Amino acid sequence: MQKQKITISPAIIWISSIFLGVLSSVPQLASHAFNWKEAVVNSAITAAFSIIMWYLNIYMLNRTGKRRQHISYSRLMVILVFGMVIMFGLAWIQQLILSHINFGPVMLMVEVRGILINLVCYMFLTLLQNNYTGQQIQLELEKVKSDNLGAQYELLKQQINPHFLFNSLNTLKLMAETHDEETVDFIVKLSDFYRFTLESRKLDLISVQEEMKIVDAYLFLQKARFGEGIKFTNDLGKEINITLIPPFTLQLLVENCIKHNIVSQSKPLHIKIYDTDDEIVIENPIQKKLNTEDSLGVGLDNIKMRYKHLLEKDININSDEKTFQIKLPLIHEYNHY
Repeated sequence: MQKQKITISPAIIWISSIFLGVLSSVPQLASHAFNWKEAVVNSAITAAFSIIMWYLNIYMLNRTGKRRQHISYSRLMVILVFGMVIMFGLAWIQQLILSHINFGPVMLMVEVRGILINLVCYMFLTLLQNNYTGQQIQLELEKVKSDNLGAQYELLKQQINPHFLFNSLNTLKLMAETHDEETVDFIVKLSDFYRFTLESRKLDLISVQEEMKIVDAYLFLQKARFGEGIKFTNDLGKEINITLIPPFTLQLLVENCIKHNIVSQSKPLHIKIYDTDDEIVIENPIQKKLNTEDSLGVGLDNIKMRYKHLLEKDININSDEKTFQIKLPLIHEYNHY
């Protein structure tokens, strides 16, 4: 996630630098041996150093490509070293202008003053950056929550809806009337499916192994209805089971395959799932139904949205005249902000 670059109004930089320059000459104003030339030169050198440090700190903080909410000590050391070199150079210029003054004894004080000014600039900009980053992260988290609620709502509409429940209960009725031996298993799988729905819908990610349990339960219910009209091949490697995935992603894709294609004993729908090149691939032959509502985009948009906002990753959709294919990037770890 890219951070927002720091920008400070030039007026603030110049006014604060002039103020620090004047402030650095206050001890001279209180001295009996006050000299206007020395005070002006001292103020100008300090103000110039402050302006340089403002822009150097802004440049260094903006170099980092990723947002961070902690102090980078290596970056701080680089800025301090640069500041000391620049202050030494400005002090040398001051020595040339005020050649009657020996700056050797006070050089340490000059460098300390430069370090303090540098630290003030760095800490102010770091706090400003962290405050802005925190606000952005909070806004993004709220957006993710809102998007997830929308996705969950759409998933629930597709999974716990009267049409799906009616088909399941109608299938169960037919199985009971024919004394089908798998009636009890059907009831168990139907119960498992809705239990998975309730348990997983509040999670951002679950393991692929858990997701496949949802898919297996769903396919069992559909095979009880369509019989050999559905063929399913799972060629996912064992190492893929521990990777992560937004809940109901694979189930929703399998459901879309069944919803938008002809499924029959004479023309079985073969759904394949496998892994390749750090991706999970879901593939099916195109056996498109005639006069069906084209609502495929809704489910895919939900999946795209969750991958994009939770993980900043995109899914790939490939389709030709014969095959429809969706590739999901593997998620090996997930860090909350």
